[in-house]
Amino acid sequence: MEAFCTWLSNTPLSMIIQNNSWVIPSVQSVHILAISIVMASAVMIDLRLLGAFSRTQSVLDTTQRYAPWIWCAVAVLAMSGALLIIGEPGRELESQVFWLKMTLLVCALALTGTYQYVATHVLGFWERRRGMAGVVAVVSLVLWVGIVAAGRWIAYWEHG
Repeated sequence: MEAFCTWLSNTPLSMIIQNNSWVIPSVQSVHILAISIVMASAVMIDLRLLGAFSRTQSVLDTTQRYAPWIWCAVAVLAMSGALLIIGEPGRELESQVFWLKMTLLVCALALTGTYQYVATHVLGFWERRRGMAGVVAVVSLVLWVGIVAAGRWIAYWEHG
């Protein structure tokens, strides 16, 4: 991994990112804004699954309202995250916390995709299975908060 990080940090794009002091803070700002969109949308859906928000709307209606925001923001996160990795590959790719974050992200996206699929293809499923909906919501919240915490922790983790 170290050889790959060295190669990546010497690519022209990485050099541009490294040598322009405004790039990393700008990309981080976009990344943080996208994180807030994902978190707000996920929390709204999860609170609905828990029955603590918008009880007058079905889980399907709530999911259809907020899930597109999650997926669009995740696309922005992927692009901004890739730029952050290219700019500082050793800091990211050699960090165990980064890989924890990526593992949690895969789990959160799989869970989000699954409950969205179920909500749109099995009408009323989550309303009929409130206990399961509550478990899914709590697991989702834990995953998303874990992703944010791990992402923040990367800056403080000694690696390499």
